[in-house]
Amino acid sequence: MNRIDRLSAIITQLQSKRLITANEIASRFNISLRTVYRDIRALVEAGIPIIGEAGFGYSITEGYRLPPVMFTKEEAMALLMAEKIVQSVTDQHNSDQIRSAMYKIKAVLRTTEKDILKEIDDNIAVKPPRNSLIDNNLSNLLQRILTSIAEQKIINIEYTTLAKEESSVRNVEPVGIYYANEQWYLIGYCQLRSAYRTFRADRIFSINQIDKSFDRRHPSLKIYLNKIEKKEKLVKVVLHIDKSVAIYFKEEKYNQGLVLEQDLGEVIEMTFMVSSTFGIARWFMKMADHAVIIEPPTLINHVLEMAHKLLLRQNKS
Repeated sequence: MNRIDRLSAIITQLQSKRLITANEIASRFNISLRTVYRDIRALVEAGIPIIGEAGFGYSITEGYRLPPVMFTKEEAMALLMAEKIVQSVTDQHNSDQIRSAMYKIKAVLRTTEKDILKEIDDNIAVKPPRNSLIDNNLSNLLQRILTSIAEQKIINIEYTTLAKEESSVRNVEPVGIYYANEQWYLIGYCQLRSAYRTFRADRIFSINQIDKSFDRRHPSLKIYLNKIEKKEKLVKVVLHIDKSVAIYFKEEKYNQGLVLEQDLGEVIEMTFMVSSTFGIARWFMKMADHAVIIEPPTLINHVLEMAHKLLLRQNKS
């Protein structure tokens, strides 16, 4: 990216948030802090009303706006792909909002970009996950949660547990939502249990915002999830899987906790971090004749026990 394009992109970035740090700019464009300071000085000298100083952050004077910046062809195609992905994993309300936003984005595209999106629209497809919120009766569930987080309002939910299928009504102080393993989850402080709890979104059957704010200072979602990960004693699992069958486990391997994958020639080395080896042992059995367990020994023992039980059952039948 040449300097003119970078300066234009920096202006757009400054308009995207109230305050942008020099480190954020440097990280985005892979440039040094000295270059950031030089670019900011150049923009100020060009008449852009940037407020701030090195070491703190920068912002553009309230009310100052540049005309819409044209999207590149690559950005337009990336937005189309993002639209299809988000629509496949979110609820109906958010899906509709994404579609509405895309109409506005397409409105500022040049004719050539519009024609490109029209041509490739039918050539991009996303297979919806098994448990999509699209079929949930609460069409705007995620939006209600996000609104409550932004306004720091308590929500009242009716929730059915997965293990015991027991329904209960909870008052929850929402902390955040995240998507993992084809599911949306709500992290919140449950006033009934006086502790942080995780609620699977598709198990929430009613939600209402209570006209009452919460004053408790909660950790950010990122900090909370990091704490949970540190509490869990994760086990490293390394498998060698024949390349001929590895291609059939493109999606499943991520659900098992894949963190690293290396091509070793005839085999693919996959490294997983798991909380228990029992679950991945059952997954391994699907490809046992085309794979080898490198570590840990406990996983080998689990698989051998399963194979032994299978043999005993077959002999009895």
